Amino acid sequence: MDHTKFVLEASEAELMAQSLGLSSVLQLLPILIQPAKNNARPPISNFHVSAVGLGSDGRVFLGVNLEFPGLPLHHTVHAEQFLLLNLAVHNCPSLVAFAVSAAPCGHCRQFLQELRNSSTLQIHITSLSNNNPHDMTFKPLAELLPYPFGPFDLLDDETPLLLEHHNNGLSLGLTRSQKLETVREKNSDHGYLSNGFSKETEKEYSHVTFAALEAANESHAPYSGCPSGVALVDSDGKVYKGSYVESAAYNPSLGPVQAALVAFVAMGGGEYEKIVAAALVEKEKAKVRQDDTARLLLNLVSPNCDIKVFHCIVAEN
Repeated sequence: MDHTKFVLEASEAELMAQSLGLSSVLQLLPILIQPAKNNARPPISNFHVSAVGLGSDGRVFLGVNLEFPGLPLHHTVHAEQFLLLNLAVHNCPSLVAFAVSAAPCGHCRQFLQELRNSSTLQIHITSLSNNNPHDMTFKPLAELLPYPFGPFDLLDDETPLLLEHHNNGLSLGLTRSQKLETVREKNSDHGYLSNGFSKETEKEYSHVTFAALEAANESHAPYSGCPSGVALVDSDGKVYKGSYVESAAYNPSLGPVQAALVAFVAMGGGEYEKIVAAALVEKEKAKVRQDDTARLLLNLVSPNCDIKVFHCIVAEN
């Protein structure tokens, strides 16, 4: 397996399982844990964590932990969070089971509650199997978190959960041709876009901004009602987008920049210094704002990255 790959197509996973003499792809997950750890980026703890999951469409997804020197530790992306966002990036509707190199912390057990039917999610912890290749025991999340607090305590059954389709009904203006002009006028008193934001820059940022708007519309933010999205551009012009994801317990929520960085890593973006531009879309004067945190994170991981903030509105029906 190519260690830099974060997704295995269903047919590829099936062939790999067969070549190893395994009876199912499920048994493949623990075997991929060790090579997947090579992709982790933990420069603070030097503790590599990996998670390998089976999606409902038969694909296999990898997740690793990401740490960012110079930032508070709560900016860290855990391997289980990376795994779920990797599914979201690749439009996989649900997670069936996953193996993980170390027991999920309470933070991640809570984050996993944002999945529909999370209690039945099957988990294998390789560190508890003593590297026994014949130990393929999977346990449901309900055994790891027996008295959960989650979406079912705060939301109705109709509210979409993590990995389910979201459309937050956000817009940047009246018509597509007017959108960036409207945003610039709305923000001119706030200093976000008025300083040196020329027509040329506006044109350059349009595709990045609409990618960030798409991410904001896909954001899972049912508790605060403050969806947001970020789009990153690398030096090759490739765009990576990430959506803000909330937890019912609030604290395990993951910001849109971290989500976009997961997409960047999972899609082979390389070193963070390759990121040259970013756009953040969020509501103006939202109760939960990402602006300052997004700038702080991006300025540290990629000092030459130019970030612009665009305020959105709820689109009229």
